[in-house]
Amino acid sequence: MSRKSSKATPKVGEEVRPLEKSQHGLLRFQVQEHNASRLHWDFRLELDGVLKSWAVPKGVPTEAGVKRLAVQVEDHPLDYYGFEGTIPSGEYGAGTVKVWDEGEYVLELREPRKYHIVLKGKKLKGDYRLINFKEKTGSSTS
Repeated sequence: MSRKSSKATPKVGEEVRPLEKSQHGLLRFQVQEHNASRLHWDFRLELDGVLKSWAVPKGVPTEAGVKRLAVQVEDHPLDYYGFEGTIPSGEYGAGTVKVWDEGEYVLELREPRKYHIVLKGKKLKGDYRLINFKEKTGSSTS
């Protein structure tokens, strides 16, 4: 996950895929501080009827030019949006969860391995990219 300068210009010929609005008419994002076995932040985008989710070990960058590892994890149901509380010991993700930031976002570009978004949150504002640099394992060509 990287925070981009607002001076960045889109690439010529980039195609933006059409989006479906959520049932609320807005595209929402949320960042949860998750103090589980290791402290990390859960970055979530409301999209395709679920919360697309990434674990960000060192926190979502707030300054332009800063890049952080964001590991995509399983999608979460929409009713998980806004969750704060304690996940009991022995359960997946056990630990405390609190909302760190939330707001709306604009999806500028969506490709199979890349999201370009503009966040409009309370703390996070501006241009961000989520890029998958790693090839999927298990697929082989012969």
